Amino acid sequence: MAIGAEENVAENPLKDVYFGNLHVHTSWSFDGYINGAWTDPDDAYRWAKGEEIPGDEHGIPLKIKVPLDWYIVSDHSEYLGALPLMADPDSPVSKHPLAKAVTGDDPAASFAAYTEILDGISSGKKDPILGDPKLAKSIWAKVVENADRYYEPGKFTTMPGYEWTSNPDWRNIHRCVIFLDSKKVPEAPFSVLESSKPEDLWKWMDAQRAAGNDLLAVAHNGNASDGIMFPIGTSYGGSDIDSKYAETRMRNEPVYELTQIKGTSETHPALYPNDEFGDFELWDYTLASTATPPKNKKGGYAREALIRGLKLQQDGKGNPFKFGFIGDSDTHNAAASIEEDNYTGKFGFEITAEHRLQGPPGVDEKGAQQVRRFSSGGVAGVWATANTRDGIFNGLKNKETFATSGPRLKVRLFAGYDLAGVSLASKDGLTQAYEKGVPMGGDLKSAPEGKAPTLLIHALKEADGANLDRIQIIKGWIDKEGEQQYKIYDVALSGDRKPGPDGKIPAVGNTVNPKDATYSNSIGATELKTAWTDPEFDASLPALYYARVIQIPTPRWSTYDAVRYNIKRPEDVPVSIQERAWTSPIWYTP
Repeated sequence: MAIGAEENVAENPLKDVYFGNLHVHTSWSFDGYINGAWTDPDDAYRWAKGEEIPGDEHGIPLKIKVPLDWYIVSDHSEYLGALPLMADPDSPVSKHPLAKAVTGDDPAASFAAYTEILDGISSGKKDPILGDPKLAKSIWAKVVENADRYYEPGKFTTMPGYEWTSNPDWRNIHRCVIFLDSKKVPEAPFSVLESSKPEDLWKWMDAQRAAGNDLLAVAHNGNASDGIMFPIGTSYGGSDIDSKYAETRMRNEPVYELTQIKGTSETHPALYPNDEFGDFELWDYTLASTATPPKNKKGGYAREALIRGLKLQQDGKGNPFKFGFIGDSDTHNAAASIEEDNYTGKFGFEITAEHRLQGPPGVDEKGAQQVRRFSSGGVAGVWATANTRDGIFNGLKNKETFATSGPRLKVRLFAGYDLAGVSLASKDGLTQAYEKGVPMGGDLKSAPEGKAPTLLIHALKEADGANLDRIQIIKGWIDKEGEQQYKIYDVALSGDRKPGPDGKIPAVGNTVNPKDATYSNSIGATELKTAWTDPEFDASLPALYYARVIQIPTPRWSTYDAVRYNIKRPEDVPVSIQERAWTSPIWYTP
């Protein structure tokens, strides 16, 4: 990166959208290396920029069809970069008692070594060789150097990052941590070997910020947390869910990873059974190797937490769940694999279609089913003034973001009381939307007497991608009895569909041909936009709104794989899916 280059990048005050991932692992992650990762951070950045990289020792290529705008490698901080050194005879790590098992050809021995290492991490027992402080500092310095080397202000943005890997009793409360300024990063990351409590991570982050180092954390998919990602009563770290907890959490974690390879955690049918689109790409497991479903759905899904946050705020306890949305990957082999028809799996051992569809060697049927139920991963859309570190970081911090399940469709959402006649399709309309309203991630002021908020939504399909089915507004609020409520409004539809006698909207149709994994854009719309005013608005009640944009059905990655490689299509996963985007909410407080 050239010094001063960022200052020379032109900014657009009306903002453009930039797509990327910040949850990306390589062989420098302990689990990535043991599970077959052949790639390093250098490969990851080159892949995101559109270069072809080898995905395994046989040279199976990995190449994204459409490059990303920004990418952040966030390998696990626990034993960062240490395990690949087991294969280096010049490194002291090669003398580790588990080195032969990890680097050998016996899958059972390798898995046993992985389990031993992971159990140690989970229990906070630091391995003196893998956790050598000098090694940790050296590897972290290389992480920062890699991020700087690939940063091209205005063209391709990178930032130093890592993953903090807390998983008490195999419940996922991981966070990715990213740093704005590479010149002010700490000597080494804060890991779960220091503490597995989110509160201790936030305390460390606050100290970093006080020292002039701006950073933020992104909480991972709560579906695998067994209800502790969005705690009820008392947090895993032992905190009461009060205003202090809320302020600390929101200061450090402005956005949440709504969808990734391990499924989507917007909602679950057990929580909201009347949501016809609420069972999308569910991965209903904890992180245990026993393929165990989590017992608790409440506390693990975003919509419920968002609405519960309104109640906490109303009760004077602050709102710890006032987060925006991003989509992300969680690849463990450098390539985010976010394109449904170009999916290469989560781990290195999934590099072949046989392993993705039928399970890798040594994995039982429950494990194989988990692999088949992995999603292709999501994408974060960030509305920013420029494709720079400042631009992307501030977009995340301000929550002017949206999540997609992979496609790069564009969506904007604004809300205000004087937006009648305003169009987001014009420069003048965008100017008015920013002046008279608030964008996704924002807060609506108390309503003027007799006024209800108008929401402006504009969605545009991905170039060369699937058409759009509909736009929905999901509203959550606290009613006069203090109960949590929600409602889904279909506010823009493709075609000339109208609600039936039962009030339901007819399905858009399905053109997917499972025999050749194709679909047709003969249904749906290339663009949907509307101005919607809440017909049931009560100015005395706290509420939130977010948009969900649904595409027409397209083949799932497993269908593409089955056809492309002439493998029997699995029957325990859908043939087609309706991919989608979710905007960050807009909050209304009386």
